[in-house]
Amino acid sequence: MHTVLTAGSLWTGSSLIPYPVVEIEGDRVVAITEGFGARVEVPGAEAHEFEGAMLAPAFFDVHIHGAAGHDVMEATPEALGAIGRFLATRGTGSYLATTVTAPLDMTLRALDGLAKLIDHPDLFADGDAALPIGIHLEGPFLSHAKCGVQPKEYLLEPDIATFARLYDAAGGHARLMTLAPELPGAPELAAHATAKGVRVSVGHSNATAAETRAAIAAGAVSATHTFNAMRPLDHREPGILGTVLATDSLYAELVCDGIHSAPEMAKIWWRAKGPERGILITDAMSAAGMPDGEYQLGNFNVQVANGRAMARGVLAGSVLTLDRALENFVKFTGVTVEEALRLLTVNPAAMTGFCAEAGTIAVGRKANLVAVDATGKLVASIHNGELVGALAAR
Repeated sequence: MHTVLTAGSLWTGSSLIPYPVVEIEGDRVVAITEGFGARVEVPGAEAHEFEGAMLAPAFFDVHIHGAAGHDVMEATPEALGAIGRFLATRGTGSYLATTVTAPLDMTLRALDGLAKLIDHPDLFADGDAALPIGIHLEGPFLSHAKCGVQPKEYLLEPDIATFARLYDAAGGHARLMTLAPELPGAPELAAHATAKGVRVSVGHSNATAAETRAAIAAGAVSATHTFNAMRPLDHREPGILGTVLATDSLYAELVCDGIHSAPEMAKIWWRAKGPERGILITDAMSAAGMPDGEYQLGNFNVQVANGRAMARGVLAGSVLTLDRALENFVKFTGVTVEEALRLLTVNPAAMTGFCAEAGTIAVGRKANLVAVDATGKLVASIHNGELVGALAAR
């Protein structure tokens, strides 16, 4: 099918094109031209006009546990199909399936199942679902003091042999791992994982500044949900949080839902990380897209009410979607949509090394795009060349 998209502008991930004409054949972009504001008609093509909106690459979520009533650790075609179809309607084109700390055997089984599905997306996706393109290991090498909702009884000290079991079970698809820098053996594991192509993210940690700097020197490139599950900032001992905010080379995640941190903290985070190193994530769990109730995160129950996910009195992920994160971030900080879009497209792709799979729009690439208005609100989602999420006012 031949499809033509027009809009007020197109942000490709590197440049802004006014009055774009994006031509799609099947699931690929075949041409991008400037329409100069004139009405464009292509005989035989299905046309979608997003007047006044900006087209941009589909979002890439590097930290998400589930959605639509399913957890990624179910690792079944039904679970990933439901998660992916929901995410596609909210503008997310790809994601890292994120584990949570659980019994090691359970985690290994989940990783094996996820690896098989990543290798064979035809088993759960018929072109209508966002795809997991890698795996994020959030645990088990986390701090007892700052584990958050992660079950303490299943936390492990960094160990290269245990990491090897996780890496092998994931079939080479482990791309990101959260690690507490202060744990014995953490720098050695960070260096080993980095050599294997796994990006290391510091988090769930009570580390000092010196311990955090040691992890960065060993290869850590990012920080997991900045502000959350971290030693608080102190003016004499900046700790992990101060080091994350002050280290210009380090990427840093943010859950921008107004629940995980106050709107003012989004401004501080933006001033510290800027457009080149900030990454918006959801940390969403299975309740995303679902009504209030009880849901699963890994192997434990989470209660969700009024947009807040809680377990044992602690925040347990979120029900956020990346389109809402974008809208919130523009509102909280006052930045332009073009600036904010980098945080959920180009930056996560660059940090993970998935630049060929996500984050930009170009001729020959998959036709996964969004249309957003000047406030960051999602107008439409185009997945594999088809409109899957034209959204009315909400």
